Amino acid sequence: MPSPLENLCGPTKPLAAEPPDAREFAGLMRSGLARLADAQVMQLSVEGRFDLAYNAAHAMCLAALRWHGYRSGNRFIVFQVLPHTLELGPEVWRVLAKAHEIRNLGEYEGDMNVDERIVRDLIAACQRVASKIAELPPPKPD
Repeated sequence: MPSPLENLCGPTKPLAAEPPDAREFAGLMRSGLARLADAQVMQLSVEGRFDLAYNAAHAMCLAALRWHGYRSGNRFIVFQVLPHTLELGPEVWRVLAKAHEIRNLGEYEGDMNVDERIVRDLIAACQRVASKIAELPPPKPD
């Protein structure tokens, strides 16, 4: 029986199977963790902190997907598959989905409506993602 991630692969589906790449994984994690740290700098604007935290979450969730041997065809899917990549539940992926919605409104409609609460929740969700990734064995070298 195919895994949930395998079921999302195919010509018109959002994932493609691709062997993990240890250097790519390390780069995504380095970027994600640096952005997560910067998102916690209170002297930055709330919009800047949101952007940093959102991009940290995306980088780390993509790293988790790549660790499993898949590449995404769209940004949102990396959050949707968290139950399968890191065994994280709706308390995490719903925050990330909401952040994605806010990010899209800001990027495509100029409506960046963020506040301290969403930034705080987004940072907490990122920290959960980072913690779960830290439990994974290192990806196999290329």
